[in-house]
Amino acid sequence: MNNLQTYQTFYFVGIGGIGMSALARYFNASGKKVLGYDKTNTKLTQNLMSEGIDIVFEDLIDERITSLQQEDTLIIYTPAIKTLGILDYFNENQFEVLKRAKVLGLITENTDCIAVAGTHGKTTTSTLISHLCKEADLPFSCFLGGISENFKSNFLYNGSTYSVVEADEYDRSFLNLSPDWAVVTSTDADHLDIYGDKSHIEEGFRQFAALVPEDQKLFVRKGIEIGRAHQTYAVNEPADYYSDNLRMDHDKIYFDFHTPTETIKDFVWDIPGIHNVENATVALAILHNLGADFDTLKKAIANFKGIKRRYTKHIYQNGKIYIDDYAHHPTEINAVVGSIRTFYPDKKLLVVFQPHLFSRTRDFADGFAESLSNADELIVLGIYPARELQENFEGITSEWLLEKVSLEKKEGSTLADAFEKIKEKDFDILLTVGAGNIDTLYDPICEWIENIK
Repeated sequence: MNNLQTYQTFYFVGIGGIGMSALARYFNASGKKVLGYDKTNTKLTQNLMSEGIDIVFEDLIDERITSLQQEDTLIIYTPAIKTLGILDYFNENQFEVLKRAKVLGLITENTDCIAVAGTHGKTTTSTLISHLCKEADLPFSCFLGGISENFKSNFLYNGSTYSVVEADEYDRSFLNLSPDWAVVTSTDADHLDIYGDKSHIEEGFRQFAALVPEDQKLFVRKGIEIGRAHQTYAVNEPADYYSDNLRMDHDKIYFDFHTPTETIKDFVWDIPGIHNVENATVALAILHNLGADFDTLKKAIANFKGIKRRYTKHIYQNGKIYIDDYAHHPTEINAVVGSIRTFYPDKKLLVVFQPHLFSRTRDFADGFAESLSNADELIVLGIYPARELQENFEGITSEWLLEKVSLEKKEGSTLADAFEKIKEKDFDILLTVGAGNIDTLYDPICEWIENIK
């Protein structure tokens, strides 16, 4: 395989994916020619194009592709794309074609790589670690699975001693990485189309953990069996690193942080939910081990703004509250709705949910029904297919899911009709939730609620 430095052109097949776009931004910032394909034009692809990256949205072999030279072009693809004429062309013409995770692994080989894995929590944790590294002025780069609200991107270059990466378990991609430091936040069942059952996904995480050298640092949420020596972290229970004495005051959470040798009191944190204090706990543990001082870390924790579409909250003068979140698994929806109910126990909650993947909807239907039943009123949109074809999942529809939800006030909707339906509802808090293209509702909703008298 050629060294990455020998390539002048990088073509991304599925460039609009959050992980793919971070890599595209890296090569673009390095002065390389970057172009690519994606099925859907989104806010993210529009941002990439405004940064000078050429993107097409049709699966056509045009002059932009046929003019590429095999010897100086690297093709990077996401395993979420199974069949595509463009990808077939590159394979048939003997271009070097590599999976996203492999390229990420190659980029980070010459760094101390901090890899964050887990079926939930990895985006918040990796973004927070990156934010703390930046505030501590450590020489690092990061490749994230979400858009940091602090630096408005999923990629940042601040040096090359350390790299912070999100270790994606889908398609066992994280086994391509070479982590020097690693975090495992959770190993719940997910991606059963790849793993089959919970035992196999747990084995995948054990294989990932085994990649960390014995003399390096592995941090694992207390209670997860990972099969090798590691540091534990937790909230409200003793561990190698843990936080406790949580209390809330005016939408802020205060907590104390314990290392094996000391206690640092009164961290202040804006991001709701005990699960997010867990994420903060392991981020602090890593930065403590990297030598950052606690005065710096306290300030950095206090000014962390979170991740776009991870509990993005707006409170309006008219008293309405709008929250947008990327949650697409029952555990994640429970965490978001639980946080809302903790902060606002008496407010009427309207949830608008877009299921993501037919397979996930099928595999976790009862869990989704239970978590969505905690709303006061519910609108369920059509299932976002992503990489899947509906004809392979007969009978798996949002209407089928809706029947399982034990709410009186519930209905289905298309994405196109959802905004008008929302405007007819009586609510105190609106939550839009899902990992597909439900985010297209965000700007219209913000503008509409702002103008409600």
